[in-house]
Amino acid sequence: MTIVTFIQQQLDISEKSINNTLQLLAEDCTIPFISRYRKDRTGNLDEVQIEQISKISKQFEEIVKRKESILKSIEEQNALTPEMKQRIEESFDLLELEDLYLPFKKRRKTKADTAKEKGLEPLARIIMSQKSNDLQFVASKYLNSDVPSEEEALQGARDIMAEWINENMYVRKNLRRLFQRKAVITSKAIKAKKDEVDAQKFSQYFEWEENLNRTPSHRLLAMLRAESEGFVKVNIGIDKDEAVDFIEKAIIKSNNESSDQIALAIKDSYKRLLEPAISNEALQEAKEKADKKAIEIFSDNLSQLLLAPPLGEKRILAIDPGYKSGCKVVCIDEKGDLLHNETLYPHAPQNESGMAMKKIRSMVNAYNIEAISIGNGTASRETEFFIKKIAFDKPLQVFVVSEAGASVYSASKIARDEFPSYDVTVRGAVSIGRRLADPLAELVKIDAKSIGVGQYQHDVDQTQLKNELDSTVTKCVNSVGINLNTASKSLLSYVSGIGEKMAENIVNYRMENGAFEDRKQLKKVPRLGEKAYQQAAAFVRITNAKNPLDNSAVHPEAYGIVEKMAKDLGIKTNELIASKEKTALVKPENYVTEEIGILGIKDILKELEKPGLDPRKAAKVFEFDPNVKSIRDLKPGMILPGIVNNITAFGCFVDMGIKESGLVHISQLKEGFVSDVNEVVKLHQHVRVKVTEVDEARKRVQLSMIL
Repeated sequence: MTIVTFIQQQLDISEKSINNTLQLLAEDCTIPFISRYRKDRTGNLDEVQIEQISKISKQFEEIVKRKESILKSIEEQNALTPEMKQRIEESFDLLELEDLYLPFKKRRKTKADTAKEKGLEPLARIIMSQKSNDLQFVASKYLNSDVPSEEEALQGARDIMAEWINENMYVRKNLRRLFQRKAVITSKAIKAKKDEVDAQKFSQYFEWEENLNRTPSHRLLAMLRAESEGFVKVNIGIDKDEAVDFIEKAIIKSNNESSDQIALAIKDSYKRLLEPAISNEALQEAKEKADKKAIEIFSDNLSQLLLAPPLGEKRILAIDPGYKSGCKVVCIDEKGDLLHNETLYPHAPQNESGMAMKKIRSMVNAYNIEAISIGNGTASRETEFFIKKIAFDKPLQVFVVSEAGASVYSASKIARDEFPSYDVTVRGAVSIGRRLADPLAELVKIDAKSIGVGQYQHDVDQTQLKNELDSTVTKCVNSVGINLNTASKSLLSYVSGIGEKMAENIVNYRMENGAFEDRKQLKKVPRLGEKAYQQAAAFVRITNAKNPLDNSAVHPEAYGIVEKMAKDLGIKTNELIASKEKTALVKPENYVTEEIGILGIKDILKELEKPGLDPRKAAKVFEFDPNVKSIRDLKPGMILPGIVNNITAFGCFVDMGIKESGLVHISQLKEGFVSDVNEVVKLHQHVRVKVTEVDEARKRVQLSMIL
């Protein structure tokens, strides 16, 4: 089987598109670059399809490597027959390959190995042939100092047969199918630990049972976490009698003494070898699916968070609110640079609200502040009320922003490098201000797992999670494009073709030589060669550049085409940019080249209409209900404004301006059936919710969006 055939078995994509995509990936082209600037070669595949091709091609390579390893191992044992070699070479199923390899796998000494050493394998073969009916007599021929009785001889033979049954590919394959259809997952409390305080959050799993194939990802991960913390024992199984009955029908073909011995071997094989192995496989498969689902949700949430509406380049006064320790206040300029910082105490116990008001008014005027950003943690609502009481000389927008991850950033090396002279409280406040101006530019500095979206991120496959989240950040950064002269090293490192080391080189070059004047200047950055330039150039922007195309998503390789379009229209290039009337006069088919086809030309024209357009929407001010300040103020039936702050497989959580977020179960998102929460709500969406239940003791709030 070829790699293209292997991919086509899983994806409905043409052979030509797959071949061209694989070739581009082999040339070290990035997924954002391929999807945006090589549409004609891929057949207009999007980022998701290209990523799927990349992942499946890696799976193919892993299978090929595993096959080579298996063949080598069996050959070294002088056990590789032509038939076995052919079966291995023709198989591209990892489970089937492992089943084929099982009899040759190096392992600890088994009961069967011991029995074989005692010379009992011929006896096992006689019994397995199912022709003998006087086994006591047959077994007596194998007695020796190691095998003193007929029963011990028969036991040894059964141990050998149990291993053969375990290695039977037909049996294993069909048992897997039984587990896939009928496996039940159960969890039972560990009596010695069930009364512990931490165990109570898993109390619903103290006595739980359901079909494994119907267990949602979040519930499986919750059960496995409860087991890892020692509160429950999880088990996967099917009806034992049904499993044994199936194996007997597959293996036993007679009705004599031999069949009785084989039946005993089957029961032993199932209990001791098959059930533990297949049930573990079933659990691992379910866990992989649960991981995939949880990571998909995490990735979707992260994408929505990173692409949240930016306020833009504004002068911002940011507040990290607090009571006893005070409110950390910073002023930052349009580029996010720190202008001023101090700590104010408008709340109890100091209650210096008058002095704090004067100082904030003074800062707003002195630093020409255009907006105020307040973190949504402790004392957030009180700080928002306090700010809105101040009589400013001009109207100011006041935003409450999520401060999830701000403390992680403030203690990180990135923050220390940016603000070596300031403590963590100042850095955290700066982050709160910057994430209002540009959430994407600020949040890329924080480990995605610390941003506060998703569930069970510490329980899923960590390598898979990291790869998926890195891929999500990369997609977001390149879909927006970045300002080459203001982007941080963290932001630059996610640009197509650049990476961490090259990002550092770009920042150092910028510090030594001043702002970039055009994209071509990137080639002067140490170690940034032609390939990196090709991959990166179109994803960076230079405002007020000599060539206006440098502030667009048009790739430098297409500048000549744009210039020819303008020349053919008898105008200058800059007159074609941002002119829908003039771009409408261009006939795309006249500008197709060997490298850039009709899809690429149409993309160029679309970009010329609105060059450098930020795909994100503008930030909007949101106000919570002023009468709700804590969970004690909530009453069933109340209808409140809220902001979606987390999305899971079973619903979404909504911030109502109090410490506790409320849960809108998937069944309460809207009338009718909902299969995917993301179809109804998005992160940071402004919604109206009805309070349906308040459990003050457990600090849980149930909400509904069906008003």
